[in-house]
Amino acid sequence: MQRYYYVYIMASRYRGTLYVGVTNDLMRRAYEHREGLIDGFTKTYDVKLLVFYEVFEDPTSAIDREKVIKRWRRAWKFKLIEASNREWVDLSSNLQNELPFS
Repeated sequence: MQRYYYVYIMASRYRGTLYVGVTNDLMRRAYEHREGLIDGFTKTYDVKLLVFYEVFEDPTSAIDREKVIKRWRRAWKFKLIEASNREWVDLSSNLQNELPFS
């Protein structure tokens, strides 16, 4: 069975704080961030909105992409988000209909 890996960006409500991560279960991970189930950066800074993600077929490519995006300037990350999600809508509510199954 094919597994998928996701690079994602979470944002605080007012586009202030960003978090870039990688996971093999984006629905679970977005839920954990949204509900504050994980102690750390996203819980401390109230980063709950899934505003961007990319899908990969192998973990190495996903991890490499995450590292690249993390090094980007904030303005570049904003442009990346707004290229596919101009209004910064929380994408987590529609994930079940959008994601390939792992």
